[in-house]
Amino acid sequence: MARLILVRHGQTEWNRLGRYQGQSDIELNETGLKQAQQTAERLAAEKIDAVYCSDLKRARQTAEIIASKHNMVGAIHESPLLREMNFGDYEGLTFDQMDPKFQLIFSADPSWRSSGPNVRAPNGESIADLAARIQKFTREILEIHTTDETVLIAAHGGPLQVMVCHFMEIGFEHWWQIRLSGASVSIVETYPQGSSIVLLNGISHLM
Repeated sequence: MARLILVRHGQTEWNRLGRYQGQSDIELNETGLKQAQQTAERLAAEKIDAVYCSDLKRARQTAEIIASKHNMVGAIHESPLLREMNFGDYEGLTFDQMDPKFQLIFSADPSWRSSGPNVRAPNGESIADLAARIQKFTREILEIHTTDETVLIAAHGGPLQVMVCHFMEIGFEHWWQIRLSGASVSIVETYPQGSSIVLLNGISHLM
């Protein structure tokens, strides 16, 4: 079945400052644009049949820079299903800023990360909500793209971590244990009997 190339977007100013972005529409900064270009060079020799991305600017910019190497900028498919988790009242805050405000969720025992996939930020999404979106997206693209097709997906850390959990058939509550760096490349090969992770968090092109 399809071969998937998963790319996390490059750095934004909010990434640099340690702010939770969620679905806030933040653009790549200068470093992020350079990272996206390095990723494009890394993938220039790949056969890419389709390009999908989140409809948020940082993912779209990353996808466009990569797609330009394949003359596919005009063929990019945007999907709101690939958006980062909605962090609700957390968005725009650093961990230190949100810690006292939301301590019962984020820093108390059990913490937000260990409280299961249904815990959500105030006015935000849960991991279960995010996982439902990602499962819908993966079902749709695997119905469209079949054997010998390579699909590039440019998105955000949360959705891609959940996607890896889905393909590895592990619980979505383990999403935070999968670290995907900015502008990293991961590769998944899908088969009728299951999936194989060929590369996870590849960043050698950024060195």
